[in-house]
Amino acid sequence: MAVERALFPEADIRWIRNRLLEIDRTCAPDPAVLDYCYERRLFKLFVPDALGGRMTPLPEALRWFEEASRVDGSFGWLVTIGSGGGYFAAYMEPDAAKQVFADRHAVIAGSGMPTGTARRTDGGYRVSGRWKYCSGSTFATTFTANAIVETGEPASGDAPSIRAFIFRPQQVNIVRDWDAFGMKGTESHTIVVEDAFVPEGMTFNLEERKAYAEEPVYRYPFVSFAETSFAAVCIGLAGRFLDEAETRIRDRLQSHPERLDFVSLLARRSRDALNRRIDAFYDTVNRSWELHVRESGLPSEMQERVSSVCKAVTRQAVASCETLFPYLGMAGLFERDPLNRVFRDLHTAAQHAMLVPYRDEEVAMT
Repeated sequence: MAVERALFPEADIRWIRNRLLEIDRTCAPDPAVLDYCYERRLFKLFVPDALGGRMTPLPEALRWFEEASRVDGSFGWLVTIGSGGGYFAAYMEPDAAKQVFADRHAVIAGSGMPTGTARRTDGGYRVSGRWKYCSGSTFATTFTANAIVETGEPASGDAPSIRAFIFRPQQVNIVRDWDAFGMKGTESHTIVVEDAFVPEGMTFNLEERKAYAEEPVYRYPFVSFAETSFAAVCIGLAGRFLDEAETRIRDRLQSHPERLDFVSLLARRSRDALNRRIDAFYDTVNRSWELHVRESGLPSEMQERVSSVCKAVTRQAVASCETLFPYLGMAGLFERDPLNRVFRDLHTAAQHAMLVPYRDEEVAMT
């Protein structure tokens, strides 16, 4: 069944939504809401306890992401992305991890796309690059980004060497170009680094775990980790949309019993279809987690299954909302309307490449 609202008290939900009423206009997270996240360590769900985190099993963390997104899309996305950076703690040198995560306000922003270049120099690397869609960029305390390490030799048939580099804010220029029609408060801007020196100890890759081997989340495949996290955001957004839509349907159509019955039936069917996908999503994730913990690994077949259910629940989330949107009146066309914002946020989150089916079997499942 879909998750009960228990993680965020109703008073907190009202307060956060009230603080973020103007987020489409300001295009920035509210400082008081960020303080709320710091106080509750919502950006540290995957940071080891020794570094001030609140290490959380992945299935439980997904419930947090779902519910945060049900509160507000930009809020949920920032909690999800901000928490996700904690995954890298096990792959950094221990001293680097302390520098990055020990601060109460620690948040990573960055990109996994290798759109930078690095060349070796004494003690480290000189790195330059430009990386898009770095959520949380304006309040991040650390940035990470992938770059191709130049060998100085002619290209061969081998895959290029890619490493992740850790940058401090003073090494990064933020290009404020996040102008999407949804998730407007996520500060998902482009970052630019020009010939920055990064010491060897401030680099890592996801093939070399350095610490915290006892924590199962760091051994869970990163792609599956990311896909499940993003899908949970879409689940939360769709739940919020359906909540708002059902209220709107009752208010608009009370004087039209036949229309009310018809649209109410559509709403029930939309929610039922979504809940079936949500149940399948959490069932698969829970089984994958149990298998992973038990076997210290996740077979490729299960990774593919996880990927498929993430795409399927996301497609259903979008479909359920699109089914109802035409019946919700003209008010939903205006950007300041809550339904409009949730609709835009959902379509923005669902556009992530990790949630789009590209294979025949994935398309069939959706």
